Amino acid sequence: MLSPEASLKAMEVEKGFEVELVASEPLVVAPVAMAFDGQGRMWVVEMTGYMPDTLGSGEELPVGKIVILEDKNGNGKADKRTIFLDSLIMPRAICLIGGGILVAEPPNLWYYEIVDDRPQNKQLVDSAYADGGNVEHQPNGLLRGLDNWIYSAKYDWRYRRFQDGTWAKEKTHFRGQWGISQDDWGRLYYNDNSSNLWGDYFPPGLGAGNANQRKVAGYGVTIVADKRVYPIHPTPGVNRGYMEGVLDSTGRLVNFTAACGPLVYRGGVIKGLNAFVAEPSANLIKRNVLDTAGYRTTGKQAYQGREFLASSDERFRPVNLFDGPDGSLYVIDMYRGIIQHSTYLTPYLKDEIEARGLTRPLGMGRIYRVFPKSAARDRVTIPERTDSLIALLGHPNGWVRDQAQHALIDRRQKDALTGLRSVLIGKHSPLQVIHALWTIEGLGELTVADIRAALNHDRWEVRSQALVALTSLGGNAAGQLIALMEAHLAPTDTLLAPYATLALASLASADRATAAPVLERWALDHPDNPYVADAAISGLAGYEEQFLRKAAIQLQDTSAVLYRRISSVIDQIRGKAAGGNQASLARKYPEGMTLFRTACQPCHGENGEGVASVAPPLAGSEWVQGNKERLVALVLYGLTGPVDVAGRTYKAPDVSGEMPGIAHNTAIGDEDLAELLSYIRNAWGNNADDEVLPEDLGKVRSEFGDRTKPFTQQELFVLFGKD
Repeated sequence: MLSPEASLKAMEVEKGFEVELVASEPLVVAPVAMAFDGQGRMWVVEMTGYMPDTLGSGEELPVGKIVILEDKNGNGKADKRTIFLDSLIMPRAICLIGGGILVAEPPNLWYYEIVDDRPQNKQLVDSAYADGGNVEHQPNGLLRGLDNWIYSAKYDWRYRRFQDGTWAKEKTHFRGQWGISQDDWGRLYYNDNSSNLWGDYFPPGLGAGNANQRKVAGYGVTIVADKRVYPIHPTPGVNRGYMEGVLDSTGRLVNFTAACGPLVYRGGVIKGLNAFVAEPSANLIKRNVLDTAGYRTTGKQAYQGREFLASSDERFRPVNLFDGPDGSLYVIDMYRGIIQHSTYLTPYLKDEIEARGLTRPLGMGRIYRVFPKSAARDRVTIPERTDSLIALLGHPNGWVRDQAQHALIDRRQKDALTGLRSVLIGKHSPLQVIHALWTIEGLGELTVADIRAALNHDRWEVRSQALVALTSLGGNAAGQLIALMEAHLAPTDTLLAPYATLALASLASADRATAAPVLERWALDHPDNPYVADAAISGLAGYEEQFLRKAAIQLQDTSAVLYRRISSVIDQIRGKAAGGNQASLARKYPEGMTLFRTACQPCHGENGEGVASVAPPLAGSEWVQGNKERLVALVLYGLTGPVDVAGRTYKAPDVSGEMPGIAHNTAIGDEDLAELLSYIRNAWGNNADDEVLPEDLGKVRSEFGDRTKPFTQQELFVLFGKD
């Protein structure tokens, strides 16, 4: 263990940058997330109960907190701690909104009004926000997006608080694992523990309207594929350090294994378009440089052979990254020895933890800020005046722009509408224009005239935001909105065509009779554009076969992208129809169903269809339905490398490169595991002849003993055959 001052000295940061300590124990303990309020105070989530030892003993105890940290003497460091909430069980995310705060405390999502820095009028927003899964695979983030909806990582629902205080919950795309961020145009970015950076090309609230679509082009895209990391000291304490290729010849981690907390930096003082990613297992923070071309975003690592920030202190555990009021990059350091959860903790890592005494001490934590030494960092406090807030919608710091938008909405400052509408038609920066547009929308005052004003803007990015915003006017105005859209867009506009099609798909869900014919026409005008094709299909739920017949007549080309995509969705629908009775399976295998939701569903999906960029499907998988001993071995000891499922090869970065085994998890008994495997062998249309019994697990355990290395596909084929 190092003191905060010593830990600072153990860091190497990119030349020209400086790292400062903002807070440390005892002011902050086991921090995992935070949010700044308009006064620049930090509201911090403390997950104090996480992994007190290698067994996770006591994680169910109510010891978590939400605390407020303040800098009272103005020296840049927190010197006052106020406990806002205590007695929480493993809290994981917060969001300040509407004069209150959302708190994620699994399985619940709570809302508290804030009165004099005290919680009042506790309200249950959702009793199933984080239902199922383990602590590494539960929703988190609660990012308040540009479009006024709240998005989460490891989740496919979004939330919104309206002006009357009511809450809405809507389906969206499944995204990421731990941490979520947005760029200046409101597009979301995320990752999983073994990936660098994924993201969306298009706005987050669209394109998720068809439950039969497994993948929508432009969502869940690999933005930075390079997963190489460069620790500055040996890192044997990673979960599979014994495996060939995990550590290099000097004992340093080779690729991401605990990537988290991605941040598309918008603070205004670090030059360029950057995305930072934390890697707590290797004690470092990665910098990626992004580039945009039209609606596409690509990226690469900023450096080869080195990192933006790396530490030789093994307990430096950066788990989340945030923009701040002064433009700095803020780093949440959980500061502890154990970072891997017990669900997937290998015997190898347990031994490493014991050998180096990493279980203790507990009760520590730090928050740092990183900034260019030469940068002028002006800390902005969000003002009360309406005109000042409107001006701040164009501030260089994205955090300030967001906060100005939130303040106008949360305070219900409808006296701002005249000023906001003048921004829409004036000579203002594109970013100020889109924030003005979404502020009007957030106030519940958006009109067709506002959409028209934004559609007349010179920048295509602003026009794309207008197309997204018009969907919030709903189906009642579908005809008027479609006329407006078609008056401002040509079918040949390939840049805005995906946005227009996504918007039409959203309108079709509210007014099919009006919107669907236009949606279908747009799709048929772009038969080989995968983004338009998938956008259109997202609005055709329940009408896929009718549209396929129409497409077959008009296209007369079954090789067209549109034809192939809609055919694939129809195959998916037919597969579900033959899927059997899930309810009866749940009754037959209750413990197996429960274990599936906890251990498997986060990666393989609720319906066994797989999760894009995470894991392949279980439904229709020969691995699930075939040789049961092969399946047992795979689940007990894990699988690494490419895997073939139903005629398709799944490999990184399309999915995570490894499935962890659970042979050494003493919390899962063989009877429950046998039920789980029997359940998945007969769910979602799977039809295996023989059940998995506890003695089947015992047989495989006796054959492979304390094996810790995961299998490869070829090894399993040699051992058990391909059938």
